[in-house]
Amino acid sequence: MTDQLENEIIHRELDPGGNNPAIQIVETIMRLEEVDSTELPTIYDCVDGMLDELFSNPPSPSAQMELQFSYHSYRITIEQNGNARFVKIK
Repeated sequence: MTDQLENEIIHRELDPGGNNPAIQIVETIMRLEEVDSTELPTIYDCVDGMLDELFSNPPSPSAQMELQFSYHSYRITIEQNGNARFVKIK
């Protein structure tokens, strides 16, 4: 991984109605890190279904709900509309 990704905010769009959001995050990390999923820890230990709740039973749009967590050297912020930010951390 290059140093240029450190502290850079990487924006992605998740599909709130699409494939499992946790899988979408793992796929994004796989592309960013150029690794296979077998090289990553299980994401369910980090978010335990909270992403599914954010998209399947979302609060009112005026709530502007977001979920923030760390996973595989990234600080990840997911908004209820699918906007996602990935920040590489040490």
